[in-house]
This record gives sequence, C-alpha cells and structure tokens, in this order.
Amino acid sequence: MGQSTIARGATTVKRRSTHLPRRLFQLYAGLVLYGASSALLLRSGLGLEPWNVLNEGLSERTGLTIGTMSIIVGAAVLLLWIPLRQRPGLGTVSNVVVIGLVMDATLALLPDIGALGSRIPLMAVAIVANGAATGLYLTARLGPGPRDGLMTGLHRVTGRSIRLVRTGIEVTVVVTGFALGGSVGVGTVAYALAIGPLAQFFLRIFAGTGAGTGTPKGTGEGTGGEGAAGEGAKGAGGPAGTIVVASGNGAPGPAAPAEPADPAAVRPPKRAILRR
Repeated sequence: MGQSTIARGATTVKRRSTHLPRRLFQLYAGLVLYGASSALLLRSGLGLEPWNVLNEGLSERTGLTIGTMSIIVGAAVLLLWIPLRQRPGLGTVSNVVVIGLVMDATLALLPDIGALGSRIPLMAVAIVANGAATGLYLTARLGPGPRDGLMTGLHRVTGRSIRLVRTGIEVTVVVTGFALGGSVGVGTVAYALAIGPLAQFFLRIFAGTGAGTGTPKGTGEGTGGEGAAGEGAKGAGGPAGTIVVASGNGAPGPAAPAEPADPAAVRPPKRAILRR
C-alpha cells in the first residue's frame, strides 16, 4: 500500500510539472482577455460589472485611471485575506496587477463609440469574452482572484451561504460605486445574468484541455466579476485545489465523486474474514 501511494504521488507531481507551462499560459491569457473584455464593456457605455462600477466611481473621484483603481482596490481586498486566513497564489497576485494594466492599455487604444447599434454588440462580445477569460485563468489553478477569496473566506468564517455572502458583497459594491459616479445599466444586469452560465460553460471546456488536474465542482459563484474561486484557498463545496464551476443562479452545484480509495486500504483483515 505504501509503495502504491508513493508511486501515485510521484505520478501526480510529474503530471503537474509537465502541465505548468500550459497552466501559466492559460493564467496570463485569461487575465489579459479579462482586462481587455472589461475595457470593451466600459467602451460600450451600457453599464459595468459590479466591481468595475466601484472602480469607475473611485476613478471619477480621484482622477486616477480605472485600471489603476482596479489594482488599488484589488490590493486592498487582498489585505482583507489576512484576518480571514486565506492563502494567495501566483494567480491571485497576477490577477491584481495584470487586469488593471491591460484594461488601461486597451482603453488607450479603443476610441469612444457613439452609435447604439455598435455598442450593443460590443457589450455582448465583452460579456462572452469575460466568461471565456474566467474559464481560462481559473482552470490554470494557480490561485483565485482576490474578490473570490474574500467571498469564500467570509463564507467560512460567518457560516453564511455562498449566495448570501456573494450577493451582500456585490450589492454593497454596486451601490457604493453608483453613489460615487460609476456606470450602472443594462450591461450590469446582462453581466450578472450571463456570467454564471458562461463561466460554467468555459470552465468545462478548458478543464478538458489537460491544464488542470481536478474535477470541476459547483459552488454557486458566478455574478461577481471574477467568476469562481480556484486553487489557493479552501472554497465552498470542495477542498483547496479544486476547480470551482460557477452556476447561473448562485445555487450550489453537485460535488464530483471522490477518487476511489486504494483497494488495499479498505480490504478487511483476515481475522475478520475467518470469523464470518
């Protein structure tokens, strides 16, 4: 049994090291696409995802770019992980920095769009691309985004449901951002309704590319601008290191079956057999 366990562990380590370059590519491709899609949603002028409503409102008040505010807010949220005892990963820190930088760079290249007939398709493309970005960087399994870690940490500490914690955070964020001058509109509503199913769809696609090493599990994340929590913190619905699939309505999804145990570990002792 000991040799079998050691061999299985060595195989897992080898598989993960083999997939690391692909996982890194998925992580950064996903973060770049996320930042670019957020910029497209902003250029559509039809409303932003919840956290960027706050970022835009703060940007209006401070004069800093929305990408810079995204980095500052992300870093502040990451500090809240300390009392919640959440553990960041490479993807967590990269999420804070890369998305904000890419968002500012994309906005610098994209002109304002005035015609409503162009802004509606742009909004739709942005939301779909954001869902694909979520699938890419989460299946890399190199750490959840800071806002997802905040959600799972509060869920663990308070004992409240994922749905309640997520809703409470995002209502607070949107209301605060709107009061500061952030954009709330049909795009905000469309994003909230669509990002869960889209993230779930793309998580299933990219989880099958071989970059991840686990089976997706459902937790009910999905309308928060970051999708769902991945590796790096113990998420709801599964242990640390599992990929989390967002659901459309925030209800917990079914957990994947556990890996079968070693037959030698569950075989009854000979003495018990003889007594029968």
